[in-house]
Amino acid sequence: MPPDRPADRLTPKAARRIALGAQGFATRRPTAEIAARHIDRVFDTVGLVQIDSVNVLTRSHYLPFFSRLGGYRQDLLARQAYRRRRYFEYWGHECSYIPVSLFPALRWRMEDARAGRGIYKGLAKFAIERRDVIDRALREIADNGPLGASELSFAGKSSGGWWGWSDGKTAMEWLFWAGLVTTATRRNFERLYDLTERVVPAEAMAAPIPDREAAQRILLDRAAQSLGVATERDLRDYFRLPAAGTADRIAELVEDGALIPVSVKGWRHQAYLAAEARRPRKVAACALLSPFDSLVWERDRAERLFGFRYRLEIYTPAEKRVHGYYVLPFLMGEDIVARVCLKADRAAGLLRVNASHAEEFADRDRIAAALIEELRAMADWLGLDAVAVEPSGDLAPALAAAG
Repeated sequence: MPPDRPADRLTPKAARRIALGAQGFATRRPTAEIAARHIDRVFDTVGLVQIDSVNVLTRSHYLPFFSRLGGYRQDLLARQAYRRRRYFEYWGHECSYIPVSLFPALRWRMEDARAGRGIYKGLAKFAIERRDVIDRALREIADNGPLGASELSFAGKSSGGWWGWSDGKTAMEWLFWAGLVTTATRRNFERLYDLTERVVPAEAMAAPIPDREAAQRILLDRAAQSLGVATERDLRDYFRLPAAGTADRIAELVEDGALIPVSVKGWRHQAYLAAEARRPRKVAACALLSPFDSLVWERDRAERLFGFRYRLEIYTPAEKRVHGYYVLPFLMGEDIVARVCLKADRAAGLLRVNASHAEEFADRDRIAAALIEELRAMADWLGLDAVAVEPSGDLAPALAAAG
């Protein structure tokens, strides 16, 4: 930092650059063919990747790798997760791919789930009232796994009850929360469950289990490395940690030198800087972001960092949507400058831009020129022939002209 600026104070621009660097956007995309090591590099940066089932464009968990690496083979993620067992599925920031090195630090959450804490009330109630169903599901997985929930002999039909899940699906979800089963692989996105000890590598299963406080320090430290600079709420949200005790764990990380208390102009709450955080002088990113990308998944943080107000409108009635159904922010340089509603029309071979909007401060022609190139790269990655820009949104004319 400049010598005339106190080390405990950051400008908003400096905070933004640190955050972008921590999330991997200050590193140029590889020019060589993307390999498994590049997938690992993204995990080293972001810490975990949220899984989501929406497939309007492509499954959301594939997008963070495209955003940071460019075009790559999507099967590389499955290879690293399900064949090489470097990552496992569990509740991190929602259901996520998580490095197996963090498995011991999440066992307290599994123990809580078995005790009915920290899980959906419906699951906790089911575990009390239908324990026989859960035990039967576990036996069948032990004898015949990996299996999908629908393949259980008593799977049952979905109903109008809690989330419409069948008894088999509900039993498997409880077992997943409890850490007794996990995802061995997926078949057309359906989880195939197996006993956790048959999926998670033996060294991770046998690793010493930290107590709750130590485990949460590990997770907060991992969050800090991926966020760069963050408030207590930002740090806690990354792995969805409970509020109770977080302040004490952060104080311990400060005492250990892993976190440095700082203030950021315009931020209402105390911030913390990861001791090893990069401090880029400039960031020249160009990336379309998943709605569930770890750079923007905490919407208040996205607004603090970028002045970018972002709300997912999937569950908003069509007539009330402002920007569209499945909207991706566009990061250019150090700013989020636009948002586009995208759909992969595989039948027509088109990446459809159903709506495109620029932020108020933006130079539309300059944005359109950069954005159309990124859209073409995305279309190529998805195996689509062309980009089709629909005449909706204030950026659409410039984007269509650029195309």
